[in-house]
Formats: sequence, C-alpha cells, structure tokens
Amino acid sequence: MVAVLLAAPVLGGCARSSHGTPVAARAGTGTTEPGQPGNASAHPDFGVVPTTGNAPVRAGAVTCGPERRPRIGLVAKVSDPAAPVITVAVPDGWSMQGGAGDVGARLQGPDEMSATVRIAATTLDPQQAFAEYAGALTEDSAVSALSVLPAQLCDYSGQKLLGTLSDTPAESKQFVDRVVHVWTAGGDYLVSVHAEAPAGAPGFDSAATQVTDDFEVKMP
Repeated sequence: MVAVLLAAPVLGGCARSSHGTPVAARAGTGTTEPGQPGNASAHPDFGVVPTTGNAPVRAGAVTCGPERRPRIGLVAKVSDPAAPVITVAVPDGWSMQGGAGDVGARLQGPDEMSATVRIAATTLDPQQAFAEYAGALTEDSAVSALSVLPAQLCDYSGQKLLGTLSDTPAESKQFVDRVVHVWTAGGDYLVSVHAEAPAGAPGFDSAATQVTDDFEVKMP
C-alpha cells in the first residue's frame, strides 16, 4: 500500500512526489516539507539505515543474496576493482549485454522496455545519495511523478522509486528503480537498477518487479 503525502514542485518542470510504506512496516504515515527531490532534507528516510564497513569481509564473499535465486541471472560488474559485483534477475524474453563506465549491465525487453544496472562510487551517506539520485532521475523532464518506498537490502540501506517522466503526453515513460548503498573495503557505492518503458506497456509491472527485486551482492 502506498500513501500519497504531498505535491512538490521541481525547478524546470512540474513534479509530484509521494512517499509511502507498507502499513505493516510503519504505523501511520510520514510527511516531509515540499522541496526538490534532490534535497536531502526533504527526501524521505524510508529504508535508510547506517552504513558501516568496520567488519572485515574477504574478497569474493557474498554479503547479500535473494531468498530465491532467479532462474536467469545477469552478473553486472564495472572496471573499478573496489566495486561490488551485482547479480540481478532477468525477466523472460529479455536480452542482456555488458556496459561501460559506471554501467555494469544493460537489459532489453519487448515493447521498448529496458533496464540498466549502475555501480558508482559515492562519498555521500545513504540519505544524501538517494536524494541526489532521485533529483537526477527527474530533473530533465518537464513533468514527473515520483513515489518512494523503503527497500532495505540485507544490512544495506535501500529504497524503491517509481513513477512517470514526460515532456509531452505522447512521450510519457514509466519507471521503477531500486537503489542500494553498499559498502566495501575500498569505499561506498550506490548500486541502482533502473527499469523503464513507455507508459502502459503490457507486462512492465511484472518485469520491473522482477528485475528490481532483491539482488546478490558480492565483494570484489
């Protein structure tokens, strides 16, 4: 269940930001002051937990994994030797390929559906990193709608973002993102899985849920 809490303007366009959480996870609803999605003080703290990297973890250790391994998994990795290696689920009928730079992998589905896995070093804490990511996600669209849900992954801070982006009604896109703040011995990383499709694309909800579900985190 998602509780819609507020409408918030964004510079350069019109945005609607709604925050929510499953009823079982939180009593009542939280509120924030209207502000840009990129403003850390306004971005909701659902799913935000402290990031600690004090405990030594051996190279190659799997520090988090889904309860059920996906039937088809895609291993996403970047050239940064300190970055974690991420394995996400691949929906049926989707193709896979590697990426470049901070992009660890790309997926392509039917009806113009797609997904991108990014693994980027960050010096920001989880709250600030999530807020910056949300701001960048919506800043180039004339109209956007963004909802935020808690999505902690094992002991890592995490959020799920979902909504729509458009410059014109004919170009409207829907998206679902999973962002997780992961620590390694070499520093912190913001891992994001971004799935998008034209608004109303059949099968997108199911595919996006699968690809942004809990994923495996492996230390470099």
